[in-house]
Amino acid sequence: MVETMDELIARVQRQVYRLTDLHEALNGILITETSSDGTITVEVDGNAALTGLSFTGGISEFTPEKFEKLLVETARAAAHRALTERGGLIDDFNSESTR
Repeated sequence: MVETMDELIARVQRQVYRLTDLHEALNGILITETSSDGTITVEVDGNAALTGLSFTGGISEFTPEKFEKLLVETARAAAHRALTERGGLIDDFNSESTR
């Protein structure tokens, strides 16, 4: 329970700061994943949206099926890491809120 208006204002201000910090941390997520053979590199943000994609000349040796498989695997791994990091930040925020 809040005793005074000053305590209420201070509590609300702390929550605003925490929300701002969470927002900045979520926006700061940037994950880079490279395929096991090093030919494909995928970059995603905290929403698992593609922000970068690069290839080495080695992809010229791939069949279309191999290229597709490796690209999807690499993108999936990047997205998984990004969403796991995002989930951890949100879990940390929520656990601090319940204290």
